Parts: sequence; C-alpha cells; structure tokens
Amino acid sequence: MSHASEAAVDRPSDLERRVLSHVDTDRVVALTSELVAEPSLSGAESPGQRLVARQLAEAGMSVETWEADVAALRDHPWFSAEVERDELLGVVGRSGRGRGPTLLIDGHVDVVPSGAEAAWTHPPFSPTRSDGRLYGRGTCDMKGGLAAAVHAVEALHAAGVTLDGEVAIASVAGEEDGGSGTLALLEHGVTADACIIPEPTELDVVPAVAGALSWRITVPGLAAHGCLREEGVSAIEAFHAVHRAVLDLEERRNAARADALFGWLERPFAICGGRISGGDWPSSEADWVTWEGRYGVAPGEDLDAARREFEEAVLAAAREHDWLAANPPTVDWWGGQFYPGATDPEAPVIATVAGAVAAVRPGAGRLRGMPYGCDLGLTLGYGGIPTVVFGPGDIRDAHAVDESVAVADLHDAAASLALTMLRTCGGSTA
Repeated sequence: MSHASEAAVDRPSDLERRVLSHVDTDRVVALTSELVAEPSLSGAESPGQRLVARQLAEAGMSVETWEADVAALRDHPWFSAEVERDELLGVVGRSGRGRGPTLLIDGHVDVVPSGAEAAWTHPPFSPTRSDGRLYGRGTCDMKGGLAAAVHAVEALHAAGVTLDGEVAIASVAGEEDGGSGTLALLEHGVTADACIIPEPTELDVVPAVAGALSWRITVPGLAAHGCLREEGVSAIEAFHAVHRAVLDLEERRNAARADALFGWLERPFAICGGRISGGDWPSSEADWVTWEGRYGVAPGEDLDAARREFEEAVLAAAREHDWLAANPPTVDWWGGQFYPGATDPEAPVIATVAGAVAAVRPGAGRLRGMPYGCDLGLTLGYGGIPTVVFGPGDIRDAHAVDESVAVADLHDAAASLALTMLRTCGGSTA
C-alpha cells in the first residue's frame, strides 16, 4: 500500500495546525444536534435535506438542490428501495477553486424509526449531551459524520484556506433502504477523484464493506381447523427445517470466506432473518409462514451465484422434508440490495485518511472491513470512485435505543476530515 510521508502523517504543517485550531467541539455538537432534531425518517427526508442545504450555505459552500426523477430511477438496474417515495431531493455543496483533485463526502440524512420512545432515556429527537456523549436518533448513523464534514469546511474557511481542487459534500436520502439517493446523485453527474462516506467506523479507515441482500422466504402449509390439526400441515413446524438450513449456510459461508480486513469479526457476512409472520387465524393450522431478512455477501463475490447458493440451501432442506418436498418454499429478492465493495489498496485516499486521523488521534485509523452495507457499493461499484468509509461512532450504537456518539469522536472526525480535504485538494491562504 502507498503511504503518506512520515511528515504528512505525524507532523501537521503550520497551515494544517492553523486549520485544526478552528475545529470547535461545541460547534460540531451544535450542527449534529440541529440535524438530529429534524427526524428525517425514511420516506420523509426532504425537510432534513433542506436543513443540510442551509448548513452547507452557512459554511460558505456553493449549494445545489434538485428533485430526482423517482419514476425514472426505479427502472435503473442499480435501483433498490423498500420505502415508496414521491420526492427524492438531492443536495450538494461545493468549495474550492476547482483546479485540482476533487473529494466527495457522501452522507445520508435519513434515519430508521426510533421504536417506543418510552424505552429511551432521552427523547430520540431531542438531542442531549451527557457524560461526554451526544444522544439521539441519527447521532451515530450518520448525522454526526455529516455534521463533522460540514464543520471541517467551516474550519478551513475560518483559517482563510481556499482549496485548489474542490470538496463536495453531498447529503442524500434513501440510504437506509437501498441507496436511491446516492444513485440519484451519481445519475445527476456528481463524481470525484475520491470519496469518503462518514458512516460510524470508530475513526478507523474502512476500504471494504460487506453487502446485504434482502430476501423473503415463504413456507407453505395446509390449513385445517385447530381441533383437527392433524388433518392439516403446520407451516410453522415445517419452517424449522428451512431455518436450520439457513443457519448452516451462514456457518459454511463465513468459514469459507476468510479476509484479513474482516478478521476482527466472528461472522462478517451474517444472514439475519429479523421478521417473521404466518397463519391467518389462531385456531387454524398455519398454512403459510413468511420469513424476511438480510443476506451478507463478501466483497468481490458474484451476487447471482450468492443468491443461487441461498436458494439451493432452502430447496435442499425442502427435499428432505415430507411435506416441503412436494410443496417447496419460494425465495424472493426484494427491498434494499446493498452492494459489497473493496477499494484498491493502492488508492491514495486510503493513506490520506489514515495519515490524517493518525495526526489528530495517534493510534486511531486502523484499516478494517465493516460488515454492514452502505453506499460504498454504489460510489465504487457503479460510480467508479475510490471510496473509504470513515466516521465517528460505533456501529453497535446505530439503530439502537439511546443511540449516541462520543463528543470527542465528533471533534476528531471533523479535524481528520479537514486535514484530508486539505491534503487531497491542496490549498492556500493566498
């Protein structure tokens, strides 16, 4: 792997120290809090997008907003979504002379539902700073990372720096259910020499992510009155054979796909069936069960082959079952399809981000793979832009009750992104 020089990594220049002196913890917390207070749930992201557009403009960036053609986007071969949208607003802010390398920061404003608010220590959309952390839905995933990028530009401008190249900060909708916003961004013509996606990585540098394909298995049964249930077939009981087969497949796949970047994980390419339903009446033998989940796939894996492997595992289990052999389950691929991806280890953005975070927080910036799907699969796989994932927070806090991010991570992410912008794009105070 190519590495930045020791001077670039460990000893920031005078200009870089000047930029870092303008990174303000309270300011990045305030930006994050403002975003968290606007719920921007999936399918209702436009108010959040307009808020980001205002933040970008106040940071001194040239801002463009546009309405994506949602109907046309649905016909795109890379499109996937679980939420119906009539509106998909794109936002991008730009800063710099445009005479050198370009860097794209691609963040998403949409968040998942908060669940029962009574389970939260603090209301999910009332951001609360306590014990060195900022609490609220989206603080970790990923409004904190988006706010850190905005504040990085503020720090550059406060230091009087104009970038020779250009940094673009994009805010997209629809990431949580398949990436339609980033697809719309790329279709709008936004591109760059390198891209950073500020998802939570604990300030580690992530050049590779798993993919996640959404699936639905329907297991048939035979209805009968509950008092004569032996005359029917319980889809619930038949389902157990399918469930066991999927768990066995998960074990085989993870054992066969060793990857050093993912070595910190026991199960980097997990298969999770998180939603199940079945039957039409409590006192009737269940004549159907539907099981839905996500299928972890590895970078470089042939996705059609991966889907066939999954389908064959289900059908192989059915062939060993008296009822299912003649009445096989069906497998449908639906909803969000997150593509895996791995950036070439020689891509300069990897060393640049690693060097920047090491200068800000020594010991941070390990190279790791992440098991979650994100928009890297689109920016790299479809857009062809070398991409790394880097941001504040721990994925374990994302989507959770009492979601939070360490305030120190917000500061250090903003500082690292400011250095990365300057080192990638070049710049001066002249």
